[in-house]
Parts: sequence; structure tokens; C-alpha cells
Amino acid sequence: MVAAVASLVLGIKTEGIKEGWYDGASIAFAVILVIVVTAISDYKQSLQFQNLNEEKKNIHMEVIRGGKRVDVSIYDIVVGDIVPLNIGDQVPADGILITGHSLAIDESSMTGESKNVYKNSREPFLMSGCKVADGSGTMLVTSVGINTEWGLLMASISEDTGEETPLQVRLNGVATFIGIVGLTVAFLVLVVLLVRFFTGHTKNTNGTPQFKAGKTSVGDAVDGAIKILTVAVTIVVVAVPEGLPLAVTLTLAYSMRKMMADKALVRRLSACETMGSATTICSDKTGTLTLNQMTVVDAYVGGKKIDPPENKSQLPPKLSSFLIEGIAQNSNGSVFIPEGGGEVEVSGSPTEKAILVWGVKLGMNFDAVRSESTVIHVFPFNSQKKRGGVALQLPDSEVHIHWKGAAEIVLASCTAYIDGNDNIMAMDDDKALFFKKAIEDMAACSLRCIAIAYRSYEIDKVPVGEQELSQWELPEDDLVLLAIIGLKDPCRPGVKESVQLCQNAGVKVRMVTGDNPQTARAIALECGILSSEDDAVAPILIEGKVFREYSNEEREQIAEKILVMGRSAPNDKLLLVQALKKRGHVVAVTGDGTNDAPALHEADIGLSMGIQGTEVAKENSDIIILDDNFASVVKVVRWGRSVYANIQKFIQFQLTVNVAALIINVVAAISSGDVPLNAVQLLWVNLIMDTLGALALATEPPTDHLMHRPPVGRREPLITNIMWRNLLIQAAYQVSVLLVLNFRGKSLLGLKNDNAEHANKVKNTLIFNAFVLCQIFNEFNARKPDEINIFDGITKNHLFMGIVAVTLVLQVIIIEFIGKFTSTVKLNWKQWLISVVIAFISWPLALVGKLIPVPDTPLHKFFPSFSRRRNPQS
Repeated sequence: MVAAVASLVLGIKTEGIKEGWYDGASIAFAVILVIVVTAISDYKQSLQFQNLNEEKKNIHMEVIRGGKRVDVSIYDIVVGDIVPLNIGDQVPADGILITGHSLAIDESSMTGESKNVYKNSREPFLMSGCKVADGSGTMLVTSVGINTEWGLLMASISEDTGEETPLQVRLNGVATFIGIVGLTVAFLVLVVLLVRFFTGHTKNTNGTPQFKAGKTSVGDAVDGAIKILTVAVTIVVVAVPEGLPLAVTLTLAYSMRKMMADKALVRRLSACETMGSATTICSDKTGTLTLNQMTVVDAYVGGKKIDPPENKSQLPPKLSSFLIEGIAQNSNGSVFIPEGGGEVEVSGSPTEKAILVWGVKLGMNFDAVRSESTVIHVFPFNSQKKRGGVALQLPDSEVHIHWKGAAEIVLASCTAYIDGNDNIMAMDDDKALFFKKAIEDMAACSLRCIAIAYRSYEIDKVPVGEQELSQWELPEDDLVLLAIIGLKDPCRPGVKESVQLCQNAGVKVRMVTGDNPQTARAIALECGILSSEDDAVAPILIEGKVFREYSNEEREQIAEKILVMGRSAPNDKLLLVQALKKRGHVVAVTGDGTNDAPALHEADIGLSMGIQGTEVAKENSDIIILDDNFASVVKVVRWGRSVYANIQKFIQFQLTVNVAALIINVVAAISSGDVPLNAVQLLWVNLIMDTLGALALATEPPTDHLMHRPPVGRREPLITNIMWRNLLIQAAYQVSVLLVLNFRGKSLLGLKNDNAEHANKVKNTLIFNAFVLCQIFNEFNARKPDEINIFDGITKNHLFMGIVAVTLVLQVIIIEFIGKFTSTVKLNWKQWLISVVIAFISWPLALVGKLIPVPDTPLHKFFPSFSRRRNPQS
């Protein structure tokens, strides 16, 4: 803008108002155009970020309306809704507890106190925004939205979403450094030109000095000094890379939008780029590698296998009654039978649903069974103990305690079983071995094994007071085994290919599951995590309790080898993540339960599941996988690598233009006192470079090529040796050709006999035109920095093609129709051909350049004095 004002004043003063306003107005227009295009682009991206931010707060949950469970958005909950609460849920509104069992609420978000608060009839009030830490219950919604405690609190504060990612911070640093270099060069040029001008070494086009001491008027001297200032400002214009931060914003916004379409909702921007560096993924099994659509396919009831598993005719009445009672009461799910008939609707977790569906097939009337007995106390399913239980009081004051959980763990607590004649038989060694063999056989077929058991209890031993009852630990010994069932959860289609893709990309996939090691082994073989049965040996396949018993040093050593961890407790996953991070890995973790929260938080990238994930898991994650599919995790890796690759493409493109334009103008200015590329022309190049270039290169979709190379190192330099090679070859070619044109252009173009001023304008126009066309070819080269075929996939990127076409059309308009605003003249067809040939030669030159091998060691390692010391833990 300073240059615009100076040019306007100078032009009007020297050429009159009719002709003199062109230069100043052109600069002002170009500056405003750059600002407007950049501002609109930034505004659009901020709107996108805002919309995605709204999306990540849109929690879906189940509520009970009209006796039926329905799935609603947290924004659609109304006063009077009944909301079931389970471990990991977020309390969606203010309300009052109706029923609850061991319900502990984490109210730290509201009160700042980290201690969990137990809720019961004396403490029934629940506040929105708090998390369910333990137990289960149902609440009646009393206030929503702005009328809740959380709403009132949030209304008084505004959320700052101006997060800067590490890459943005690094690029801002690069842009600042280049800007300082540009300013320094511009200042030196200003000093040199002023000295040249006032010592009479700067000549007019006719060869006479522009300044003669004592003869040149003060006005003319000031005009000359202002012209020189404008030249210096043009150097600053071309040197400062305003487009770098914009390119990151564009890339991240574009990637976030596309990742949303690929079923990945980004909660933290920095995760986009970190995912490109991931070296290992610790994945859950259920729902991520498998479909999480469980069905009971095997059942051992009454001491023998029932085939088919829903064959109720093989069940004796007493055993059937106990089993149905245990299925109906020891469950967080529900069964809804429509009044007008129709299909039974079962809700709950996939495991609960599968068991309830099996119960219905065995003849269970869910509501009737639940009304026949009273729940005294509930021990909700605990991922540490791998089981959950319920204590029931029957009408005859008899107490039954039902347990359900991991088959081998529940079986270990059983001292008896009910046989096919309704007799309770002692669990001898042979029968225990029979059941263990059944569990192993089912697990080997990749079935999840669940055991259902019960025991009777004396009513007088049951605690009476509410406080004592809430702290009562249900007896878990002397159990009577009712059934062992095998649930089939098939592998997701395409998961094997996705795992293979990760392995090809240098990303090791590890499976961490709470399931039986044999089930985990079978699924890992099916998914391709284990390549053969020979791999299914320790420590490649390990049990959680074995891993946690190692010392820290041993865990670090062994973590590298682990591919499958079965029967893992929540803390085992965290220990594995910590061990891998200490080994220098960039770790991504998938998880869905509350118990996964510490591992998700500790990992470099936490990926929670959008369907099965609890709110606690989502809150501690960086990215939410909306379809719970491992293939979507692989897509996130591709996008993470794409973000980094696109930024590098733009840096290569931007710096090539910067270096070339800077050298051409500095050399020309110092040697002749004039510059071939003026302020308006450089502003147009800036518009191509910063805004259109960023838009074209930052929106390149990810390619399969990205998944055929190792992960980007955490400390890898932004400008790689390959980029330096491409950059220097292109810049050297452009500089040498355009400087030859600058100093020998008149004779080469046959302009010696023309008017000196016109010849100078033709030469400068040709330099400007060739320079812009070179940047268009350079844009193609920057698309594929390390590939020979730069046109691969070009037709798929419509935006890129559109931007190149728009740039070409605008360039023709600038040269042929509005030359007086850009200090250019019309070119004849020969001159256009020369410009195109100069630009075209840069393409085969780039291809030849890509055949030149480069060292793997980053350049800064060769110059220790330039390597900044880094704190290894920073």
C-alpha cells in the first residue's frame, strides 16, 4: 500500500492525472484482490471449522419415550424424557435419579472436585456435562439447554477455537525467517540503488545519468528516490511468503471436510498432521476389526452342547427358568414388544442384544420375568474383573445372585453345574476339563465366550441400609454354572486389505482386546495381523497379566514384538502405549470404552468409536471414527500423510518462485538500477503463488503412492533433500534464462532498432510472461516432488485444472488487453512462442533432475553449526 501511494503521487506528478494513476491504482487493486481472495478463503475455512465443531458436540443417545427406547440427538432431549445412564455416558441434561445401582458421577467439570460422587435417593440430583464413572441408572430430565447448570455456565464464557497446529507454528516460523531475509535484501538493495543514483551511475534509457550533482532539481531527485523505494518494496512483496500459513489452513480445512466424508470427525486439528507420522496402531478387536453384530452360535447348557443353540426342547424346566431369569435381570438392555404385534425390538450393547435375542428364542417374556423379582443390588459389568452381577429377591424371600462374564473367569468360580435332569452336580475335574475344552474350541473358531452362572443366598446376610447396600460386594464364589455360550462377531469385509495396506506403509497394526487369547489369535489370523499359526507364540501373542508383570525395561523391550494382546485390562493398554512411545514410536490407539480413556489420552493420536464409543472415550480422543471401521482408520493415515505432502508441495512451489523472483530483481537492480518485474507484476505472481497456488496444491487428494513409503519422521525437516534438489534446479534454470533475457534480450529479440523505451517494455513483458508460464509448469512439477509422471491423476483434480486454466486466461488478458495497468505491452506470436518454449523446457529439466540421486541425510546434519539443539522430550 505504501508503494501504491508512492506510485500514485509520483505518476500523477510526472505524467499528469490522465495517465499517471495507472501504476498506483494497479498496485492498490492487486493488493486489495490478494487481501479479498485470502480473506474469503480464510472465512470459508473458519466456517467449516465451526460446523465441524458443532458436529463433534452433537452427541446421540438413547432415551425412553412411551416405554420404548429411541435414539435422539442431545439437542432433541426434552423435559420429561427418561434417560438410561451407563458407565462412560455423559449426563445430557439436568435431572433427578429414578433408579440407580452403584451410580458414581464424575462432577469435576462442574465442581472442580476429582472425587466421584455416589448418587442415590438421598443425593438424586444430576447435572449435565458430568460423566458416569461407575454403575448404572435412569434419570428423569428436569431442565435442558440454557436452563441447566452447564448451560448457564457456558453462556458466560466463549470458547476459543483458534488452535494452531505444530505444523502451522513451524511454517509461521519459516515464513517469518524468509520475510526477514527479504527485508534485509530489500534494505541492502535500497542502499545500493540510492548510492548508485546519487553518484550518477544510474542511467536513463538513452544512456544519460539520471542524477547530476548541482544540476538535477530537488523534485526530480525526490522522484528518483521514490522510484528506488518502489523497487525495494517490490522485493519485499516477492520475498514475504504470505501464502504459507494460508496453505496450511486450506489443507487442514480441506482434509477435515474430506475426512468427515470418509467417516472421521477431527476433534483436534493437530491430529490431522500427527497421523501422517504414525508408526503403529493399537486397535481394539470388537467393532473395529469385527462388525460388532453378535449372534449366539454355540451353547453348552445342562452339561452338554445344545444344537441348534436356541433349541429350548433340550432344556429342563428349572434350568430354563434360572437361565431366563439371569438373562433378563442381569442386563442393561431391554426388549420392546409392539402392542399391535410385529418384530420384537431389542436394545443394548451388541453383546447384550445377542444374549437377549437368544433368551427370547428360548421363550423369555422379558417384562414378565423382570416383574417377578426385585433387584436388590447390581454390580455393573467391570472391564477389570471381566464380569457383571445382580442380586434378586424373589416373592418367597429367596435371594438369587446371577453372574455373567468372560467364560474362563466365571467358570473358575463355579463349584457346580445343573445337568440335563435339573440336578445340581458338583464340578469335578473331568467336567471342568470338558467345559474348558469347550471354551478353547469356541475361542479357536474366533467366538467370544460368555458364561452365565448363579447362586442362592441367605436373605438375612443381605445388607439392610442403603449406604451398606451400595457398598455391598456381591458374593462371587460357589457359583452354579448355567450355560456357556459362543458369540460370533464376523470380521469386517475388507479389514484384511486395510491391515495389509498399513503394513506396506510401515505402520504396524497391533490388536489389544479383553477377549480370550485364543479368540484374539483366531481373529488376528483372519485379519492378517498374524501372518501364520507360527507367529501365534509368546511374546508376539501375549496375555495382559503376563505383560503387566514385567519390569518397565522388560516391557519396553518386549512391546516392539507384541502383535496381539488378549485378556488385557485397561491399564495394560496404557502400559503398552507408554512402552511404545519410549521406544520412539508415534502411537495411534483406537478405543470405545471408558476404560480406554487413559490410553487414548496418552497416545499421540487417540481414535474413538462414534457408534459404540462412550462419551468419556470421545472426550479423550483426537479423532472420532464415525462408522467404527478399521478401514476408516487407514483413511485417516492417508489423509494425515496427505496434509504433510501437500504442505511440502506448496513450500517447494512457493520457494522456487520466491528465490527466482528475488535473485532476478536483486541482480538486475544492482547491475542496472532498474528491475524487470515491477510491483504490479509481482503482486500478480503473488496472487498465483499464495492464493491460487495454495488452493491448487493444498487440495490434492491423497494417492496410493503415499501408502507405499514409510511414515514421516516426527523430527523430519519440512524441506527434504528431494525438495531442495527440485527447487534449486528449477530456480537456477529460471534465473539463468531470465537474466540472459534481461541483459541480452534486446539483441536476441531483434529490438535494437526499436525505440529504446518500447524495446525495454517488450523485453520486460517477455520476462514477466515467461516467468508466469514457468510457474504454471512449476505447479505441475510440484504436484509430484518424487515421481517422474507429474500428470498422474491430474484429471481427477478438477480444482487444479480449473486454477491452471483461470491463470492462463488471466495472463493472456493482462498482456493483451490491460497492459497499461501492468506496465506491459502486447506480444506478437513469436514472442508468445518464446515464452511458452522457455516455460516448457522446465518440464523435461525437472524430469531429468528427478533422476539425480540425493543423500538420505538431511542437509542440516552436514552443517552442525546450523543444527539447533533440541530437547529430546520437547
